[in-house]
Formats: sequence, C-alpha cells, structure tokens
Amino acid sequence: MAAARESVLLISTDPAHNLSDAFGQKFGKNPTLVNGFDNLFCMEIDPTSSIQEMIESADNSAMNSIMQDLAFAIPGVDEAMGFAEVMKLVKSMEYSVIIFDTAPTGHTLRFLSFPTVLEKALAKVSQLSGRFGPMMQQMSGMMGVSANHEDIFAKLESMRAVINEVNQQFQDPDKTTFVCVCISEFLSLYETERLVQELTNGNIDTHNIVVNQLLFPPKESNCDQCQVRHKMQQKYLEQIFDLYEDFHITLLPLLTHEVRGVDKLKTFSRLLVEPFQPPK
Repeated sequence: MAAARESVLLISTDPAHNLSDAFGQKFGKNPTLVNGFDNLFCMEIDPTSSIQEMIESADNSAMNSIMQDLAFAIPGVDEAMGFAEVMKLVKSMEYSVIIFDTAPTGHTLRFLSFPTVLEKALAKVSQLSGRFGPMMQQMSGMMGVSANHEDIFAKLESMRAVINEVNQQFQDPDKTTFVCVCISEFLSLYETERLVQELTNGNIDTHNIVVNQLLFPPKESNCDQCQVRHKMQQKYLEQIFDLYEDFHITLLPLLTHEVRGVDKLKTFSRLLVEPFQPPK
C-alpha cells in the first residue's frame, strides 16, 4: 500500500500488539515513521487506556469520579469513548490511507459496534444531564469542590459528531473496505463467515479474503503430516471459493521463516498483488 499511495498510517487496535515485533521497531500511541520508508507510519493504541487518560486528566477529583462512573456505566462504553478520542486525533491528520489492524473476530465486532455503543451512552448522559445536573452542581458546591457538570457532558457530547462521521465513513464503500484474513480450517472459516455476515448487516463493504499459511508439498514429498494437512486445507479452500464466489480471494503460503523486518515484509507483501504459484 505504501508503494502505491502518498502516505499510509497503520493503526493496531489489537490488545496484543505485534506491529513493533513485525517491524523490529517500537511504536506507541503517536504515529511513528517506519524505518526504511518515507511515507509509512505506525501507531499502537489501547482504547481502554485512552479513556483512562481522559478520566485522569479531569480537573479535579469530583469530575474524575463522575467521569469514571459515566465511562463504565454501559458495557463497552469505555473502549468506545477511547476509540472516539483516538478518531479525533486521527481525523486531524493528513494521510492518503488509514489501515486498522484489528484483533480477532470477537474484538473486531466490538470495535465495529463502538459507534452504536457510544450513541446509547450519549443518549443516557443527555438524560442524566437534564435530570441530575442542577443537583450535581449543588452537591459539589456543598462539598467545597468545583465540578461543572456542563463541562463533563460537553466533553462527551463533543464525541458525537466524530463518532457519527466515523460511522458514515465505515459504511461508505468508496472510503472503507474490510479485508478478512483466515486460515483454511473449520473454526477459522466459521469465524470468517460470522464476520462477513456482521459486516454485511452493518453495511460495511467487504469483498476481499486472504487465506494464509497454506501448505503446498511437492508430490514426491514423503511427509505424511504435510500431505494430510494439505488435503484438509484443500477441502476448506473449496468451501471458501464456493461461499465467496463474488470475493477476491488471495492465497498465501506457509513459509519456512518468520515474516519480521522491513525486507521480509516487503517481499511477503508482493504475494498480495502477485498470485502465489504453488510448486508443480
């Protein structure tokens, strides 16, 4: 992607980050230029820690406590709010393409549900603001602390426009597409089908599937395990082509080495655009 676009930002939202390991370079919550590139940047984010930082940055203990109660009042809203904070940061940046490296299916589906979760949270917060705002202001005055509830709710409301825009971009096939990555086994195929169905229900474009770690042993190979696994993989590969006949399916081989470091990543990435030719 970096070879074809002016500037690319790669963001890992997987709690078990591996971008730093893959590139052999430390990445954090701010975009960092990847060694060996002049237009590829990486960052690793943790939505939960993002919202915790926002809570800790509150002006005083009363606001801190209120923010924390609100942040964890609805399941998943902590990550959703952290996601919104990250998107506000990303929105201010200028990149040709932004790629999200998401976690496995369960985490990814939760990641994609953040706009809905945050909408529900903001609706509840707005309701609380009208009902309890004056009482909160009065109680904080009695305790001798200043906790402007309007500032608290304004901070949360400011996320609404960002999250709505992100939701619209997710559902715009001209701006966003989702690439599924799986291996040719039953559980992975099941998870991929679940993900494709959820993406379709959420009006998010997806028409690419990458099947990784495929075995192509030579016919004269005497490795029984290789032949058995190859046969199993071919069975599920046929199912993948049947299920997703309208998709662009890319096959990637199981390699004899780890794909770590810029040079190996560049070599491996060519397989995404140049079809792999298994040995005959």
